[in-house]
Amino acid sequence: MPICIPPLLPAREILEKENIFVMDDSRARQQDIRPLNIIILNLMPEKEKTEAQLLRLLGNTPLQVNISFLKTATHESKNTSELHLEQFYTTFQEIRHHKFDGMIITGAPIEMLDFEEVDYWEELTGIMDWAKENVTSSMHICWGAQAALYHYYGIGKEILSRKCSGVYAHTVCDPSIKLLRGFDDHFLAPHSRNTDVSIAKINEHPSLKLLSLSEEAGAFIISSKDGRRIMVTGHLEYEALTLADEYERDKARGLVPDLPLHYFPEDNPMLPPKNRWRSHAHLLFSNWLNYYVYQETPYEW
Repeated sequence: MPICIPPLLPAREILEKENIFVMDDSRARQQDIRPLNIIILNLMPEKEKTEAQLLRLLGNTPLQVNISFLKTATHESKNTSELHLEQFYTTFQEIRHHKFDGMIITGAPIEMLDFEEVDYWEELTGIMDWAKENVTSSMHICWGAQAALYHYYGIGKEILSRKCSGVYAHTVCDPSIKLLRGFDDHFLAPHSRNTDVSIAKINEHPSLKLLSLSEEAGAFIISSKDGRRIMVTGHLEYEALTLADEYERDKARGLVPDLPLHYFPEDNPMLPPKNRWRSHAHLLFSNWLNYYVYQETPYEW
């Protein structure tokens, strides 16, 4: 089934070239089915890249998915044109009286700041509180996962001595969990962050369940026991070259970044990396949409 997005969204051309089924509002209105309404709070600086990454995964499902993009009103984006934001994004005040089947809150390159120092923290916590009654299930990615763990469960982040950057091996903690249905016992996933969360604190919390972890990268997928919140500390949505782009960006800024681990063939940044996590990325998002959003949302929503 298709993903419904605005007709002029730049990501549309990318997705159509990959044979992902997309359509616009006019055709969607002719479909006599109950679509899922998903709101994406995109906090990443290069928003168009993140749009394509997430839509690629949300569009590979038998469910019709209507997408809305949300921006913060208390922070001005410096890397995305105002025209793009005005054309495709809305603010919380404009959607706060609506209900959504699912919500995604992305990461943001602000993890070295204390949460309360983030200029849109109050707005973000207001959105997360609103989601308790108005969103069936939310997926929080990277910094967004750390923000959810801190706001909902009081688990803070810890600064790492070296950046966690690379493609790491992970294990499934409980194969009976529907979110991980179809996952291999061991699988790969990218990470890119300077902070971490405590596995011990997650395991001690009565409302949380650790679903997947890595010996090198730590906690990866965490769920509230009611399935209302999924926290993913890494980036299964990343494309093959995303970590390479981040590595080159940091070098261009005059930094001396470590080479992302287990990423470049033969640890040679001149060799193009391969996407070795794509199938599990699709599994995660399709399982979330089916078992935690579609199967749980009241039809009246």
